[in-house]
Amino acid sequence: MTGAGPTGAGPTGAGLTGDEPGRVTRTTKGSYLASGLALAIVGALAVVPVVSGLNVVNDLTQLFILFVMGTMWNLLAGYCGLVSIGLQGFLGLGGYALLALADHNGVEPYLALVLGALFCGVAALLTSLVAFRLRGGYFAVGTWVVAEIFSLITAQISTLGGGSGTALMSLSNFGPEARLHDTYWAALSCAAVGFAGVWLLLRTRTGLTLVASRDDEGGARSLGARSVVAKRTAFAVAGLGCGAAGGLFLLSNLDIVPSSAYSVDLSAYMIFIVLIGGLGTIEGPVMGAVVFWAIQLEFASYGAYYLIGLGVLAVFMTLVLPGGIAGAIRRFTHGDPFPIGYTLLPARQGPAPGARQGSPLEQDGLALPDAHA
Repeated sequence: MTGAGPTGAGPTGAGLTGDEPGRVTRTTKGSYLASGLALAIVGALAVVPVVSGLNVVNDLTQLFILFVMGTMWNLLAGYCGLVSIGLQGFLGLGGYALLALADHNGVEPYLALVLGALFCGVAALLTSLVAFRLRGGYFAVGTWVVAEIFSLITAQISTLGGGSGTALMSLSNFGPEARLHDTYWAALSCAAVGFAGVWLLLRTRTGLTLVASRDDEGGARSLGARSVVAKRTAFAVAGLGCGAAGGLFLLSNLDIVPSSAYSVDLSAYMIFIVLIGGLGTIEGPVMGAVVFWAIQLEFASYGAYYLIGLGVLAVFMTLVLPGGIAGAIRRFTHGDPFPIGYTLLPARQGPAPGARQGSPLEQDGLALPDAHA
């Protein structure tokens, strides 16, 4: 005799009534559409240097760098619960690593960008051994102190320009157009890889551990989650991404100074981008970076008034739209364009096409004896 549960979810019930249990999935029509749109945007941006002037290319390069910075800060604060005001330490470290490799060791500048980013990832992993002993506000201030230590050490290295900074000489053989185009494509690649990499990381077991630990670290550990390992991984990824952004800053500006490369203002920019776009959303840093970039282009020349305006806008968004632009769109559309969790689709009710109509007992999910049993 075959059996079935009262809901008809078993072999007999499913075949006779057509009722299907809810299906668990990570993808929806909306996510497919969002992914396709993202790929189309990246493809369109890839041809911008061919059809646009150098000013547009340079401005968009700065946008991509801002997006990478916001994505890395959002990974830590939005998905790990680690609020840091010291990620600028890896921005400066990435720029100076590129400078040391390219100008003093003969490494090709764009290869040095990759190697410098990897160096920052390792540095972040080592930093976490100390920083993770701190919690809450102590962690935030502690990472700031680490960034200041990086700045002070760099300022003592005379071969890297000391406290007055220096210029990147290894790009002198590149023409202005070739340099800007190559830096643009490097920045676009870093932005695309950063976006996809963070999204895919959060869809793994490590990502699940990060979110669970953010919500209740004690409970996650009681279930066997290795929260510290997961957080170290995320911190290393954030260091790697910020190192790449720092290297891109140097490639686009051609000079570097410790006071600006390690400035805490860079952390303020990251926080603003994420608050405006939407904390704890994949697409939020994209929107926040676009808003911040547009404001910079139009109002940066106003000096102190520009900074005051940024503060007022951040407070307004926090009070009126605490979920940021992405959060407001999600509430309106009731969808997540880049899901990292699972979605339970509703069960399909009614007879399945071509299914045999059974007796009332069978339709109620009760099996009858098999005549050949």
